[in-house]
Amino acid sequence: MNGAQALIRTLVNLGVEVCFMNPGTSELQFVGALDSVPEMRAVLALFEGVATGAADGYARIAGKPAATLLHLGPGLGNGIANLHNAKKARTPMVNVVGEHATYHREFKPPLSADIEGLASAVSKYVTTAETLDGLVGEVKAAFDAAVGAPCGIATIIVPADLTWTDGIDAESVLDGSQPGNPPDKPDVEDESRLQAAAEALRSGVPCTLFLGGGALSERGLIAASRLANAFGAKLLCETFPAVLHRGAGIPPIDRLGYLGEFAMMQLAGTKTLILVGAKDPVAFFAYPNKPSRYAPPDADVLVMCGLTGDAEAHLERLVELLGVSTTEPTIQGSVVPPLPRGPLTGAGVVAAIGALLPENAIVSDESITMGVSAPAATAGSPRHRWLTLTGGAIGQGMPLATGAAVAAPDCKVVNIQADGSALYTIQALWTQARENLDVTTVILNNQSYAILEFELNRVGAEAGGPLARSMLALSPPQIDFASIAKGFGVDAVSVSTGEDLCAQLERAFREPGPHLIEALLPKGIS
Repeated sequence: MNGAQALIRTLVNLGVEVCFMNPGTSELQFVGALDSVPEMRAVLALFEGVATGAADGYARIAGKPAATLLHLGPGLGNGIANLHNAKKARTPMVNVVGEHATYHREFKPPLSADIEGLASAVSKYVTTAETLDGLVGEVKAAFDAAVGAPCGIATIIVPADLTWTDGIDAESVLDGSQPGNPPDKPDVEDESRLQAAAEALRSGVPCTLFLGGGALSERGLIAASRLANAFGAKLLCETFPAVLHRGAGIPPIDRLGYLGEFAMMQLAGTKTLILVGAKDPVAFFAYPNKPSRYAPPDADVLVMCGLTGDAEAHLERLVELLGVSTTEPTIQGSVVPPLPRGPLTGAGVVAAIGALLPENAIVSDESITMGVSAPAATAGSPRHRWLTLTGGAIGQGMPLATGAAVAAPDCKVVNIQADGSALYTIQALWTQARENLDVTTVILNNQSYAILEFELNRVGAEAGGPLARSMLALSPPQIDFASIAKGFGVDAVSVSTGEDLCAQLERAFREPGPHLIEALLPKGIS
Protein backbone atom coordinates (compact mmCIF):
# COMPACT_ATOMS: atom_id res chain seq x y z
CA MET A 1 0.00 0.00 0.00
CA ASN A 2 1.07 3.61 -0.43
CA GLY A 3 1.84 6.01 2.38
CA ALA A 4 -1.59 7.66 2.39
CA GLN A 5 -3.38 4.32 2.68
CA ALA A 6 -1.03 3.22 5.44
CA LEU A 7 -1.50 6.48 7.32
CA ILE A 8 -5.29 6.22 7.33
CA ARG A 9 -5.27 2.50 8.12
CA THR A 10 -2.93 3.08 11.05
CA LEU A 11 -5.17 5.78 12.48
CA VAL A 12 -8.21 3.51 12.17
CA ASN A 13 -6.40 0.62 13.84
CA LEU A 14 -5.53 2.93 16.71
CA GLY A 15 -9.21 3.81 17.18
CA VAL A 16 -9.42 7.10 15.28
CA GLU A 17 -12.70 6.91 13.39
CA VAL A 18 -13.29 10.49 12.21
CA CYS A 19 -11.15 12.99 10.31
CA PHE A 20 -12.28 16.62 10.00
CA MET A 21 -10.57 18.06 6.97
CA ASN A 22 -9.92 20.92 4.62
CA PRO A 23 -7.39 19.44 2.19
CA GLY A 24 -5.30 21.02 -0.54
CA THR A 25 -3.06 19.73 -3.32
CA SER A 26 -0.45 18.30 -0.96
CA GLU A 27 -3.10 16.19 0.81
CA LEU A 28 -4.98 14.81 -2.19
CA GLN A 29 -3.34 11.40 -1.90
CA PHE A 30 -4.92 11.15 1.55
CA VAL A 31 -8.28 12.08 0.05
CA GLY A 32 -7.83 9.58 -2.76
CA ALA A 33 -7.10 6.81 -0.25
CA LEU A 34 -10.30 7.31 1.76
CA ASP A 35 -12.33 4.89 -0.36
CA SER A 36 -9.87 2.10 0.40
CA VAL A 37 -10.38 2.59 4.17
CA PRO A 38 -14.15 3.04 4.57
CA GLU A 39 -13.92 2.76 8.36
CA MET A 40 -12.59 6.32 8.47
CA ARG A 41 -15.41 8.88 8.42
CA ALA A 42 -14.26 11.97 6.53
CA VAL A 43 -16.03 15.22 7.41
CA LEU A 44 -15.37 18.20 5.16
CA ALA A 45 -15.12 21.72 6.58
CA LEU A 46 -15.01 24.90 4.50
CA PHE A 47 -12.48 26.50 6.84
CA GLU A 48 -9.67 24.97 8.89
CA GLY A 49 -10.89 26.63 12.09
CA VAL A 50 -14.10 24.63 11.73
CA ALA A 51 -12.14 21.39 11.29
CA THR A 52 -9.95 21.95 14.36
CA GLY A 53 -12.85 23.14 16.52
CA ALA A 54 -15.00 20.20 15.45
CA ALA A 55 -12.19 17.76 16.31
CA ASP A 56 -12.10 19.37 19.75
CA GLY A 57 -15.86 19.00 20.25
CA TYR A 58 -15.77 15.41 19.04
CA ALA A 59 -13.00 14.39 21.45
CA ARG A 60 -14.58 16.13 24.45
CA ILE A 61 -17.74 14.05 23.98
CA ALA A 62 -16.33 10.81 22.53
CA GLY A 63 -13.44 10.65 24.99
CA LYS A 64 -10.99 9.76 22.22
CA PRO A 65 -9.19 11.70 19.50
CA ALA A 66 -10.33 12.63 16.05
CA ALA A 67 -7.88 13.51 13.32
CA THR A 68 -7.68 16.66 11.27
CA LEU A 69 -6.24 17.03 7.76
CA LEU A 70 -4.82 20.49 7.06
CA HIS A 71 -3.12 22.05 4.05
CA LEU A 72 0.50 23.04 4.66
CA GLY A 73 1.48 25.89 6.99
CA PRO A 74 -1.26 28.35 5.96
CA GLY A 75 -3.97 25.73 6.52
CA LEU A 76 -2.57 24.94 9.95
CA GLY A 77 -2.38 28.67 10.65
CA ASN A 78 -6.07 29.08 9.82
CA GLY A 79 -6.89 26.41 12.40
CA ILE A 80 -4.67 27.64 15.22
CA ALA A 81 -7.27 29.67 17.18
CA ASN A 82 -9.37 26.59 17.85
CA LEU A 83 -6.26 24.47 18.38
CA HIS A 84 -5.40 26.98 21.11
CA ASN A 85 -8.81 26.36 22.70
CA ALA A 86 -8.32 22.60 22.40
CA LYS A 87 -4.89 22.87 24.02
CA LYS A 88 -6.40 24.67 27.01
CA ALA A 89 -9.10 21.98 27.23
CA ARG A 90 -6.40 19.26 27.16
CA THR A 91 -8.18 17.65 24.23
CA PRO A 92 -6.61 14.63 22.51
CA MET A 93 -6.23 15.25 18.77
CA VAL A 94 -4.02 14.11 15.90
CA ASN A 95 -3.31 16.76 13.27
CA VAL A 96 -2.08 15.52 9.90
CA VAL A 97 -0.54 18.44 8.04
CA GLY A 98 0.59 18.09 4.45
CA GLU A 99 4.03 19.25 3.40
CA HIS A 100 5.77 19.76 0.07
CA ALA A 101 7.53 16.70 -1.30
CA THR A 102 10.92 16.08 0.33
CA TYR A 103 12.80 16.93 -2.86
CA HIS A 104 10.68 20.04 -3.55
CA ARG A 105 11.18 21.81 -0.23
CA GLU A 106 14.64 23.12 -1.12
CA PHE A 107 13.13 25.34 -3.83
CA LYS A 108 11.10 27.30 -1.25
CA PRO A 109 7.81 27.32 -3.18
CA PRO A 110 5.22 30.03 -2.42
CA LEU A 111 3.31 27.99 0.17
CA SER A 112 6.40 26.84 2.06
CA ALA A 113 6.32 27.70 5.77
CA ASP A 114 7.74 26.75 9.14
CA ILE A 115 5.06 24.16 9.86
CA GLU A 116 6.86 22.75 12.88
CA GLY A 117 7.16 26.23 14.35
CA LEU A 118 3.46 26.91 13.89
CA ALA A 119 2.46 23.53 15.25
CA SER A 120 4.70 23.75 18.31
CA ALA A 121 2.70 26.68 19.65
CA VAL A 122 -0.38 24.49 20.16
CA SER A 123 0.93 20.90 20.17
CA LYS A 124 2.47 18.77 22.90
CA TYR A 125 4.15 16.65 20.21
CA VAL A 126 5.32 17.59 16.71
CA THR A 127 7.08 15.34 14.22
CA THR A 128 7.87 15.34 10.51
CA ALA A 129 7.84 11.99 8.72
CA GLU A 130 11.00 11.89 6.60
CA THR A 131 10.98 8.32 5.27
CA LEU A 132 8.36 5.90 4.04
CA ASP A 133 9.69 3.15 6.30
CA GLY A 134 9.20 5.32 9.36
CA LEU A 135 5.75 6.70 8.52
CA VAL A 136 3.66 4.12 10.40
CA GLY A 137 5.79 4.42 13.51
CA GLU A 138 5.54 8.22 13.38
CA VAL A 139 1.74 8.04 13.19
CA LYS A 140 1.64 5.69 16.17
CA ALA A 141 3.99 7.93 18.12
CA ALA A 142 1.74 10.92 17.44
CA PHE A 143 -1.34 9.02 18.58
CA ASP A 144 0.40 7.84 21.75
CA ALA A 145 1.40 11.40 22.54
CA ALA A 146 -2.15 12.68 22.01
CA VAL A 147 -3.71 10.19 24.44
CA GLY A 148 -0.86 10.13 26.97
CA ALA A 149 -1.46 12.03 30.19
CA PRO A 150 -2.12 14.86 30.07
CA CYS A 151 -3.99 14.49 26.80
CA GLY A 152 -3.18 16.99 24.10
CA ILE A 153 -2.59 17.79 20.47
CA ALA A 154 -0.09 15.82 18.40
CA THR A 155 0.87 17.04 14.94
CA ILE A 156 2.45 14.88 12.26
CA ILE A 157 3.73 16.61 9.13
CA VAL A 158 3.70 14.38 6.05
CA PRO A 159 5.58 15.26 2.83
CA ALA A 160 3.48 14.64 -0.28
CA ASP A 161 5.88 12.14 -1.89
CA LEU A 162 5.58 9.82 1.10
CA THR A 163 1.83 9.64 0.58
CA TRP A 164 1.98 8.63 -3.08
CA THR A 165 4.87 6.18 -2.79
CA ASP A 166 4.07 2.46 -2.62
CA GLY A 167 6.03 0.00 -0.56
CA ILE A 168 4.53 -0.22 2.93
CA ASP A 169 3.84 -3.80 3.96
CA ALA A 170 0.17 -4.14 4.88
CA GLU A 171 1.09 -6.53 7.69
CA SER A 172 3.23 -3.88 9.37
CA VAL A 173 0.13 -1.71 9.61
CA LEU A 174 -2.36 -4.41 10.53
CA ASP A 175 -0.40 -6.35 13.14
CA GLY A 176 1.19 -3.41 14.93
CA SER A 177 4.75 -4.61 14.37
CA GLN A 178 6.01 -1.01 14.24
CA PRO A 179 4.90 0.33 17.62
CA GLY A 180 5.18 4.00 18.31
CA ASN A 181 6.31 5.57 21.54
CA PRO A 182 4.50 4.36 24.66
CA PRO A 183 2.01 6.78 26.22
CA ASP A 184 3.36 9.23 28.73
CA LYS A 185 3.10 7.93 32.26
CA PRO A 186 0.72 9.94 34.42
CA ASP A 187 2.22 11.83 37.28
CA VAL A 188 2.40 9.64 40.36
CA GLU A 189 0.20 11.53 42.76
CA ASP A 190 2.09 11.58 46.03
CA GLU A 191 0.00 10.10 48.83
CA SER A 192 1.15 13.06 50.89
CA ARG A 193 -1.04 15.30 48.73
CA LEU A 194 -4.14 13.38 49.76
CA GLN A 195 -3.03 13.45 53.38
CA ALA A 196 -2.46 17.20 53.19
CA ALA A 197 -5.91 17.76 51.69
CA ALA A 198 -7.46 15.56 54.36
CA GLU A 199 -5.69 17.48 57.12
CA ALA A 200 -6.81 20.81 55.68
CA LEU A 201 -10.45 19.71 55.56
CA ARG A 202 -10.33 18.22 59.06
CA SER A 203 -8.69 21.34 60.50
CA GLY A 204 -11.80 23.45 60.16
CA VAL A 205 -10.03 26.28 58.34
CA PRO A 206 -12.06 27.67 55.44
CA CYS A 207 -11.27 25.47 52.42
CA THR A 208 -12.31 25.73 48.79
CA LEU A 209 -12.28 22.68 46.54
CA PHE A 210 -11.51 24.03 43.06
CA LEU A 211 -12.30 21.48 40.35
CA GLY A 212 -11.44 21.08 36.67
CA GLY A 213 -10.99 18.42 34.01
CA GLY A 214 -12.22 14.96 34.92
CA ALA A 215 -13.40 16.11 38.35
CA LEU A 216 -16.44 17.66 36.64
CA SER A 217 -18.05 14.35 35.70
CA GLU A 218 -21.09 13.17 37.64
CA ARG A 219 -18.89 10.73 39.56
CA GLY A 220 -16.38 13.43 40.46
CA LEU A 221 -19.07 15.90 41.49
CA ILE A 222 -20.74 13.37 43.79
CA ALA A 223 -17.48 12.76 45.64
CA ALA A 224 -16.68 16.47 45.81
CA SER A 225 -20.15 17.28 47.12
CA ARG A 226 -19.80 14.68 49.87
CA LEU A 227 -16.55 16.33 50.95
CA ALA A 228 -17.99 19.84 50.82
CA ASN A 229 -21.05 18.85 52.84
CA ALA A 230 -19.08 16.89 55.44
CA PHE A 231 -16.55 19.64 56.15
CA GLY A 232 -18.30 22.85 55.15
CA ALA A 233 -15.91 23.46 52.27
CA LYS A 234 -16.77 25.73 49.37
CA LEU A 235 -17.12 24.05 45.97
CA LEU A 236 -16.14 25.88 42.77
CA CYS A 237 -14.97 24.92 39.29
CA GLU A 238 -13.06 26.49 36.43
CA THR A 239 -14.63 29.47 34.70
CA PHE A 240 -14.51 27.71 31.34
CA PRO A 241 -14.50 23.91 31.79
CA ALA A 242 -14.02 21.57 28.84
CA VAL A 243 -17.03 19.44 29.83
CA LEU A 244 -19.27 20.03 32.85
CA HIS A 245 -21.96 17.49 33.75
CA ARG A 246 -24.94 19.31 35.22
CA GLY A 247 -28.70 19.53 35.55
CA ALA A 248 -31.40 17.78 37.58
CA GLY A 249 -30.09 14.74 39.46
CA ILE A 250 -26.43 15.87 39.46
CA PRO A 251 -24.63 17.77 42.25
CA PRO A 252 -24.53 21.47 41.35
CA ILE A 253 -21.33 23.48 41.29
CA ASP A 254 -20.74 27.17 40.71
CA ARG A 255 -18.27 28.22 38.06
CA LEU A 256 -15.71 30.80 39.09
CA GLY A 257 -16.84 34.16 37.78
CA TYR A 258 -15.28 35.67 34.67
CA LEU A 259 -15.30 39.12 36.25
CA GLY A 260 -12.42 39.43 38.70
CA GLU A 261 -14.47 41.30 41.27
CA PHE A 262 -17.00 38.47 41.42
CA ALA A 263 -14.34 35.74 41.39
CA MET A 264 -12.53 37.32 44.34
CA MET A 265 -15.83 37.53 46.23
CA GLN A 266 -16.37 33.80 45.63
CA LEU A 267 -12.91 32.99 46.98
CA ALA A 268 -12.95 35.52 49.82
CA GLY A 269 -12.08 34.03 53.17
CA THR A 270 -10.44 30.93 51.68
CA LYS A 271 -7.46 29.81 53.75
CA THR A 272 -6.66 26.64 51.78
CA LEU A 273 -7.37 26.35 48.06
CA ILE A 274 -7.39 22.66 47.12
CA LEU A 275 -6.83 22.14 43.39
CA VAL A 276 -8.32 19.01 41.82
CA GLY A 277 -7.54 18.78 38.10
CA ALA A 278 -7.40 22.57 37.87
CA LYS A 279 -4.87 25.38 37.97
CA ASP A 280 -4.62 28.22 40.47
CA PRO A 281 -7.17 30.69 38.99
CA VAL A 282 -5.94 33.95 37.52
CA ALA A 283 -7.56 36.83 35.64
CA PHE A 284 -8.07 36.52 31.90
CA PHE A 285 -6.61 40.00 31.39
CA ALA A 286 -4.69 42.55 33.37
CA TYR A 287 -6.71 45.53 34.58
CA PRO A 288 -5.36 48.75 36.07
CA ASN A 289 -4.96 48.53 39.86
CA LYS A 290 -6.46 45.05 40.09
CA PRO A 291 -4.71 41.80 41.07
CA SER A 292 -3.89 39.10 38.54
CA ARG A 293 -4.51 36.21 40.93
CA TYR A 294 -7.95 35.61 42.42
CA ALA A 295 -7.22 33.64 45.61
CA PRO A 296 -6.63 35.68 48.78
CA PRO A 297 -2.90 36.53 49.14
CA ASP A 298 -2.66 34.62 52.44
CA ALA A 299 -4.35 31.45 51.13
CA ASP A 300 -2.35 28.25 50.92
CA VAL A 301 -2.60 26.48 47.55
CA LEU A 302 -2.61 22.70 47.74
CA VAL A 303 -2.42 20.62 44.56
CA MET A 304 -4.30 17.46 45.53
CA CYS A 305 -4.50 16.13 41.97
CA GLY A 306 -2.52 17.61 39.10
CA LEU A 307 -3.55 17.94 35.49
CA THR A 308 -2.27 14.46 34.63
CA GLY A 309 -3.98 12.63 37.47
CA ASP A 310 -7.28 10.76 37.70
CA ALA A 311 -9.34 13.45 39.41
CA GLU A 312 -12.40 11.25 39.92
CA ALA A 313 -10.37 8.51 41.61
CA HIS A 314 -8.53 11.00 43.81
CA LEU A 315 -11.74 12.60 45.03
CA GLU A 316 -13.17 9.17 45.83
CA ARG A 317 -9.96 8.18 47.62
CA LEU A 318 -10.20 11.34 49.70
CA VAL A 319 -13.82 10.53 50.58
CA GLU A 320 -12.72 7.07 51.72
CA LEU A 321 -9.71 8.40 53.62
CA LEU A 322 -11.91 10.85 55.53
CA GLY A 323 -14.69 8.32 56.15
CA VAL A 324 -17.50 10.37 54.63
CA SER A 325 -18.78 7.90 52.04
CA THR A 326 -22.21 7.93 53.73
CA THR A 327 -22.48 11.72 53.63
CA GLU A 328 -25.26 12.65 51.26
CA PRO A 329 -24.23 14.79 48.28
CA THR A 330 -26.32 17.77 47.34
CA ILE A 331 -28.45 16.93 44.32
CA GLN A 332 -29.82 19.52 41.93
CA GLY A 333 -33.60 19.47 41.78
CA SER A 334 -35.71 19.80 38.66
CA VAL A 335 -36.54 23.49 38.45
CA VAL A 336 -36.88 25.37 35.18
CA PRO A 337 -37.54 29.06 34.54
CA PRO A 338 -40.88 30.32 33.23
CA LEU A 339 -41.23 30.64 29.47
CA PRO A 340 -40.50 34.16 28.23
CA ARG A 341 -43.30 36.33 26.91
CA GLY A 342 -43.27 39.51 24.84
CA PRO A 343 -40.23 41.22 23.31
CA LEU A 344 -37.05 39.16 23.57
CA THR A 345 -34.15 39.90 25.85
CA GLY A 346 -30.98 37.91 26.33
CA ALA A 347 -32.27 36.68 29.68
CA GLY A 348 -35.46 35.56 27.95
CA VAL A 349 -33.51 33.53 25.40
CA VAL A 350 -31.58 31.55 27.98
CA ALA A 351 -34.74 31.11 30.06
CA ALA A 352 -36.46 29.52 27.07
CA ILE A 353 -33.53 27.18 26.52
CA GLY A 354 -33.49 26.27 30.22
CA ALA A 355 -37.22 25.51 30.21
CA LEU A 356 -37.21 23.41 27.04
CA LEU A 357 -33.78 21.72 27.03
CA PRO A 358 -34.13 18.01 26.18
CA GLU A 359 -32.80 15.22 28.41
CA ASN A 360 -29.12 14.34 27.79
CA ALA A 361 -28.56 17.36 25.57
CA ILE A 362 -25.11 18.78 24.88
CA VAL A 363 -24.77 22.55 25.11
CA SER A 364 -21.99 24.41 23.30
CA ASP A 365 -21.92 27.77 25.02
CA GLU A 366 -20.36 30.74 23.26
CA SER A 367 -22.97 33.18 24.46
CA ILE A 368 -20.27 35.64 25.65
CA THR A 369 -22.26 38.48 27.27
CA MET A 370 -25.27 36.27 28.00
CA GLY A 371 -22.98 33.63 29.50
CA VAL A 372 -23.51 35.26 32.88
CA SER A 373 -27.18 34.28 33.05
CA ALA A 374 -27.17 31.06 30.99
CA PRO A 375 -25.86 28.73 33.75
CA ALA A 376 -28.47 29.88 36.27
CA ALA A 377 -31.30 29.53 33.74
CA THR A 378 -30.32 25.93 32.95
CA ALA A 379 -29.16 24.71 36.39
CA GLY A 380 -32.34 22.68 37.01
CA SER A 381 -32.92 21.57 33.41
CA PRO A 382 -32.79 17.85 32.58
CA ARG A 383 -29.25 16.49 32.91
CA HIS A 384 -26.91 17.61 30.18
CA ARG A 385 -23.26 18.31 29.33
CA TRP A 386 -21.98 21.87 29.01
CA LEU A 387 -19.03 22.75 26.73
CA THR A 388 -17.34 26.14 27.02
CA LEU A 389 -14.85 28.47 25.40
CA THR A 390 -11.83 27.02 27.18
CA GLY A 391 -9.08 29.14 25.66
CA GLY A 392 -10.97 32.37 25.09
CA ALA A 393 -10.32 32.43 21.32
CA ILE A 394 -13.76 33.20 19.93
CA GLY A 395 -15.23 31.31 17.00
CA GLN A 396 -15.36 28.01 18.86
CA GLY A 397 -19.06 27.53 19.57
CA MET A 398 -20.30 26.42 16.15
CA PRO A 399 -17.40 24.06 15.34
CA LEU A 400 -17.53 22.60 18.87
CA ALA A 401 -21.25 21.84 18.43
CA THR A 402 -20.53 20.28 15.04
CA GLY A 403 -17.96 17.87 16.44
CA ALA A 404 -20.11 17.03 19.46
CA ALA A 405 -23.00 16.10 17.16
CA VAL A 406 -20.75 13.76 15.17
CA ALA A 407 -19.64 12.10 18.42
CA ALA A 408 -23.14 11.76 19.89
CA PRO A 409 -25.72 11.40 17.10
CA ASP A 410 -28.42 10.35 19.59
CA CYS A 411 -28.16 13.57 21.61
CA LYS A 412 -29.63 16.96 20.85
CA VAL A 413 -26.85 19.55 20.57
CA VAL A 414 -27.70 23.16 21.39
CA ASN A 415 -25.32 25.95 20.44
CA ILE A 416 -25.95 29.20 22.36
CA GLN A 417 -24.06 31.55 20.09
CA ALA A 418 -23.17 35.24 20.25
CA ASP A 419 -23.49 37.08 16.96
CA GLY A 420 -19.99 38.54 16.74
CA SER A 421 -18.14 35.29 17.40
CA ALA A 422 -20.51 33.37 15.11
CA LEU A 423 -19.03 35.17 12.13
CA TYR A 424 -15.56 33.73 12.75
CA THR A 425 -16.56 30.18 11.85
CA ILE A 426 -20.08 30.41 10.46
CA GLN A 427 -19.04 27.96 7.71
CA ALA A 428 -19.71 25.25 10.31
CA LEU A 429 -23.38 25.52 9.34
CA TRP A 430 -22.57 24.09 5.92
CA THR A 431 -20.89 21.07 7.49
CA GLN A 432 -23.89 20.59 9.78
CA ALA A 433 -26.21 20.60 6.76
CA ARG A 434 -23.96 18.32 4.69
CA GLU A 435 -23.73 15.77 7.53
CA ASN A 436 -27.37 16.30 8.64
CA LEU A 437 -26.21 16.89 12.21
CA ASP A 438 -28.75 17.38 14.99
CA VAL A 439 -27.62 20.86 16.07
CA THR A 440 -29.89 23.72 17.06
CA THR A 441 -28.03 27.03 16.93
CA VAL A 442 -29.54 30.00 18.75
CA ILE A 443 -27.93 33.25 17.60
CA LEU A 444 -28.08 36.08 20.12
CA ASN A 445 -28.22 38.96 17.66
CA ASN A 446 -27.72 42.23 19.53
CA GLN A 447 -25.78 43.80 16.63
CA SER A 448 -22.66 44.43 18.67
CA TYR A 449 -19.54 43.10 20.31
CA ALA A 450 -21.31 43.73 23.60
CA ILE A 451 -18.59 42.16 25.72
CA LEU A 452 -16.10 44.69 24.34
CA GLU A 453 -18.48 47.55 25.08
CA PHE A 454 -18.55 46.29 28.65
CA GLU A 455 -14.78 45.85 28.82
CA LEU A 456 -13.99 49.28 27.37
CA ASN A 457 -14.30 51.01 30.71
CA ARG A 458 -12.91 48.10 32.74
CA VAL A 459 -9.53 48.30 31.01
CA GLY A 460 -9.29 51.99 31.80
CA ALA A 461 -9.82 53.18 28.25
CA GLU A 462 -11.48 56.51 27.75
CA ALA A 463 -15.16 56.38 26.91
CA GLY A 464 -14.41 57.04 23.27
CA GLY A 465 -16.30 58.94 20.64
CA PRO A 466 -18.45 57.82 17.73
CA LEU A 467 -15.52 56.30 15.81
CA ALA A 468 -14.39 54.20 18.79
CA ARG A 469 -17.93 53.02 19.46
CA SER A 470 -18.46 52.13 15.82
CA MET A 471 -15.59 49.63 16.06
CA LEU A 472 -17.68 47.63 18.54
CA ALA A 473 -20.93 47.68 16.54
CA LEU A 474 -22.10 45.06 14.03
CA SER A 475 -24.50 47.39 12.25
CA PRO A 476 -25.03 49.02 9.85
CA PRO A 477 -25.49 46.98 7.80
CA GLN A 478 -27.47 44.63 10.04
CA ILE A 479 -26.43 41.00 9.57
CA ASP A 480 -29.22 38.62 8.54
CA PHE A 481 -28.16 35.33 10.13
CA ALA A 482 -31.29 33.48 9.07
CA SER A 483 -30.60 34.22 5.41
CA ILE A 484 -26.94 33.21 5.78
CA ALA A 485 -27.96 29.92 7.37
CA LYS A 486 -30.46 29.19 4.63
CA GLY A 487 -27.72 29.82 2.09
CA PHE A 488 -25.69 27.08 3.80
CA GLY A 489 -28.66 24.70 3.65
CA VAL A 490 -29.83 25.01 7.27
CA ASP A 491 -33.47 25.46 8.29
CA ALA A 492 -33.52 28.96 9.79
CA VAL A 493 -35.93 31.56 11.19
CA SER A 494 -35.73 34.93 12.95
CA VAL A 495 -37.76 35.60 16.09
CA SER A 496 -38.30 38.68 18.23
CA THR A 497 -40.77 37.49 20.88
CA GLY A 498 -40.62 34.92 23.63
CA GLU A 499 -43.64 33.10 22.25
CA ASP A 500 -42.08 32.69 18.80
CA LEU A 501 -38.75 31.60 20.25
CA CYS A 502 -40.36 28.87 22.36
CA ALA A 503 -42.39 27.60 19.42
CA GLN A 504 -39.30 27.42 17.21
CA LEU A 505 -37.21 25.72 19.90
CA GLU A 506 -39.91 23.08 20.40
CA ARG A 507 -39.99 22.48 16.64
CA ALA A 508 -36.20 22.24 16.38
CA PHE A 509 -35.98 19.83 19.31
CA ARG A 510 -38.75 17.72 17.77
CA GLU A 511 -37.30 17.53 14.27
CA PRO A 512 -33.95 15.94 13.39
CA GLY A 513 -31.23 17.80 11.53
CA PRO A 514 -29.70 21.27 11.84
CA HIS A 515 -31.73 24.36 12.72
CA LEU A 516 -30.82 27.98 13.35
CA ILE A 517 -32.94 30.41 15.34
CA GLU A 518 -31.90 34.04 15.14
CA ALA A 519 -33.03 35.80 18.32
CA LEU A 520 -33.38 39.51 17.52
CA LEU A 521 -32.42 41.42 20.68
CA PRO A 522 -32.14 45.08 21.64
CA LYS A 523 -28.85 46.50 20.41
CA GLY A 524 -25.91 46.24 22.81
CA ILE A 525 -26.00 44.60 26.24
CA SER A 526 -29.51 43.27 26.95
